[in-house]
Amino acid sequence: MRGTPSPFNGHIPKPLVEVGGKALIDCVLDRLAAAGVERVVINVHHLAEQIERHVQGRTRPRIIISDEREAIMGTGGGVAKALPALGDAPFFHVNSDTIWIDGVKPNLTRLAAAFAPARMDALLLLASTATSIGYAGRGDYAMTPDGRLTPRGERDVVPFVFAGAAILAPALFRGAPTGAFPLTALFNRAAEAGRLHGLRLEGVWMHVGTPDAVAAAEAAIAASVV
Repeated sequence: MRGTPSPFNGHIPKPLVEVGGKALIDCVLDRLAAAGVERVVINVHHLAEQIERHVQGRTRPRIIISDEREAIMGTGGGVAKALPALGDAPFFHVNSDTIWIDGVKPNLTRLAAAFAPARMDALLLLASTATSIGYAGRGDYAMTPDGRLTPRGERDVVPFVFAGAAILAPALFRGAPTGAFPLTALFNRAAEAGRLHGLRLEGVWMHVGTPDAVAAAEAAIAASVV
């Protein structure tokens, strides 16, 4: 017997998981539109047709599809492939399955205001591991008082997890590998040069990797609008 389609059994792409009645990818696209972003490049590969159908009716922001069905490029290679469509200026990079509750000021607006290209190749939005919902890992980064980031060592525990949103400068990709590669490779290189910075998320970040985590996120969203 075939089970009910679910993002957790491979039949629905995770960006189409609904949390609080809205697909995760729509939460991201709505935030980008509210931040004034006019054009978004979406990488598609696994279950790409579902993503394409879902976003084809959107007018804000305008959607450009970067097709990786023939060769998955990885988190870094996918951005490098999309660079010609992104232009020469720094740009938002947002995972299509990330979700958070904003504080008083939208976090994407805060990222844009805090990005300083003279000092940074990347500015990552970071969530506290202690207060995030659905996250039980050991963190991704330690952060200095001036915002510079150090990646977690293999045996370390650090207080911040990458919340899936960032501003990246095209300079980050100079000398990048060709083909598929992870974006963390470029983050690590920028960290060694002192050009990887972080901004602490104001609000609550939610990791929705399991059905239980989705339920916890929905409860947090419901509580935030009471």
